[in-house]
Parts: sequence; C-alpha cells; structure tokens
Amino acid sequence: MIKISNLSICILICILITAAAPAYTLDLTDIDTKLTDIFYSTVDSNEGTTSFRSLNIPSGGRAESLGTAYTGLADDISFFDYNPAASSVLKNTEVAVFHNSWISDSALETIAATTRSGNLGMGAEIKCFYVPFTEYNVFGDRVAGSYYSETTATLNLSYNFLAGYNFKGLAIGINIKSGWRSVPDYTDNDTNQIISGSGLAQSAAAFMGDIGMLVRFNFAKYYASRDPNFHIGAALTNAGAAITGFGSAGGITVDDPLPTKVTAGISYQITRPLTFSLDFRQPLNLQTVSKSGKWSAGTGMSVQLTDFFAVLGGFLLQGGNPRISLGSEFEVFKVKMNVNYTFDLTTSVNPVNHISLSAKINLGDKGRQQTNDMVDSYYRQGLDYYAHGQLDKAIETWEQALAINKRFDPAIEGIRTARKSQELYQRLLKIQSLD
Repeated sequence: MIKISNLSICILICILITAAAPAYTLDLTDIDTKLTDIFYSTVDSNEGTTSFRSLNIPSGGRAESLGTAYTGLADDISFFDYNPAASSVLKNTEVAVFHNSWISDSALETIAATTRSGNLGMGAEIKCFYVPFTEYNVFGDRVAGSYYSETTATLNLSYNFLAGYNFKGLAIGINIKSGWRSVPDYTDNDTNQIISGSGLAQSAAAFMGDIGMLVRFNFAKYYASRDPNFHIGAALTNAGAAITGFGSAGGITVDDPLPTKVTAGISYQITRPLTFSLDFRQPLNLQTVSKSGKWSAGTGMSVQLTDFFAVLGGFLLQGGNPRISLGSEFEVFKVKMNVNYTFDLTTSVNPVNHISLSAKINLGDKGRQQTNDMVDSYYRQGLDYYAHGQLDKAIETWEQALAINKRFDPAIEGIRTARKSQELYQRLLKIQSLD
C-alpha cells in the first residue's frame, strides 16, 4: 500500500492548479469592449488623486484570495489592512511574511506579527512597496538607476469588550501608522549630472490611523461549533495626511490627501467548510470631500476541503476594473502557506503578474484551548450532578467553571436553573408541612 503525506497531496494539488492556469497572454479585445461598457458607470474620475497609492495594494495571503472582502471576516494576521479590531479575537499568536508581485516589475514585501493576552490584542506590521527607477538622457544612455519605494509601519492595539460564550463581544481596535515615500535623485537635463537632494524634495512622510470594530455571533447556524458563524465589521482606514517638500526651497507643505476609506463587511459560515464574505468601501478625500472616489465592492468564498487544504476565490470591482482572484491555502508543520493569482477581466490573463505568496507561522494560543477544555470539563461534571439531583454539587462545580471564565454563559444559566429548582423544592416541602 502506498502512503501519501499531507505535504505530497498539497504539492500535487498546487501543481494541478498551476498547470490549469494559462501559460500565455490571452487576447480579450472583444470581451474587453463589452466589459468596459458594462462597468463604465463605476469608472472613477478621481482615481489616482491621492498619494501613497501602495496602501491600496493588498499584501497577499488569505485576504487577497477572498477578493479583499475581509473587513467582516478578519480571522488571521491579514487583518492589519482591513480591520484593526481583529487582533483581540484571533485564536493564535502569528508571525507572517508576504510577497506580492505586482505590475511593471513592482513588488510589495510585508512582515507582520500579532499576539493576544486574554481580550487584549496587539501587533505590528512593516510593508515596503518598490519599483525600479531608471533614468535615460536624450541619447538613450542610462544616467541614473535606483528604486522608488513606499514604506509603511503599523502598530496595532485592540480589545474585545463583553466577550462571552453566547455573545462573543464587541471588539474595537486602532492602528497607528507612519509612512515614507522615497524618490531617488534625478539628473539635470543640461549637465546630465545628478541633482543632489532633488529626490528628497519630492519624497514624503505620512501619518495616519485606522479604527475598526468587529461583532461575532451565531445566526442561522446548523452545525455544532464553539466558534461564531456570522461576523459584522466596519473600519475607517488611512485617515491622516502626507507631508512633502523636504529639502526644497518652497518649504514643507501638507497638501497630499491619503487614500482614506470607510468600509463595512460581513461574513457568513454556512457550513463548517464553506464561508462567504462581502465588503463595501467608500473612499474619502479628507482635504476635499467633493473629490472623493467612487465606491468599490468585493466578495469572496473559502472552501475547506480538508483539515490542511482550502481553496479560496474572490471578485473585486474597483474603479470600473473587475478583478478575479484564485488561491490555495495549505498547512505543513504549523506553517500555513497561501498561493494566490489575481487577474483583470478587462486586460489580459498573464500568470507572470499579480502573483502573491505568504507563509504564516502559528506560535500557539497561550493555553487558551487548554483553559476552555478545563471549563468544559467542569460544566459537564456539573451536568452529571444536576441529572442525579445533586444540585448543591452542580452549583459548586459550575462556580468553579466561572472562576476560570466568568462569562461562560452555560454555567451561569445552569446555576440559575439549579437555584430555581432548589426554590421550587423548598416551596413543595413548605406546602406539604402545612397539610
């Protein structure tokens, strides 16, 4: 009998998915015209009027595979760019690296970490977007070569209020973010000499923040699980301003609006392996509200085929440009990998561009599962006492469960029921004594 490991199965599936992708550029000229007509009303005339556009590029991973419809779901370390409230509800401490191969030889590299202590969550993320910058003179000679880059650092803090067994709490979180746009020095057209400080004058610093909320509960749930199946989230992201003019004669100015957005999202786990998500976004130009961009929307679906392998897909409509993403997620030795490919329906299918990769390391849950198991054990023991009429012992055992988790609703309800039973029993004894 031939034994096949989980890793071998994952590799085989990924090879099949890759083989199914086209290895050439597909001409979609006729389809392009039709799609342009269909989505013409969503074309944004204010697109590109804000700075630090790299903030709109997804890092990759699970969130991009779901069409960036992640504000309501936010169930792993990809939450940083979508909903800062999620760090307080994640099960595990996680560290992750992301690579996104974007257009025109550009790329986005990300490293992130998050942890949780009780209902308090925290984390940090660094993102760097870069693209080659090459300058040629009028004779076609290369005179300068470097990189244009935008780097963003994020600190996260969140708390899950009123967290319990039935109602999972109201999570609220913030991100404090700073960014730096680095423009390389360029040359003088007459002398072909690099102008010192010319790039610094066009570089910029950005200071911004995010705020988000997340509510999780059970709704139309037809399977057994301790995890809630319905999430609602909302976030305000990239609220702040950019400062330009460093080293220039004109001085420093605050005149660059950032790509601020208000987002609302939901997610619904219909069955244990099947999850849907939906996001709606409205851009905001905080300096000139009338120049705010048009809305965008995304939707995604995740299918957990096995304990270690999932297929994800998503659709994003933004600025009249529909995008489809397809990804796979698999776990090997507590490292969860994600491979994703995103393409635009209005341009071409080219597997070289829009590929993202991520690796997420699970560093454990700080004993939370062990604590939950202990609470469950006390609760089941209390049920056994209650079934045998030992109400005092049942109450005592359930109080032990509440000493570990004071918001464990089944134990609270059990104690309430047991005490009502005791009161009823005392009334019956009193009635019998009067007779």
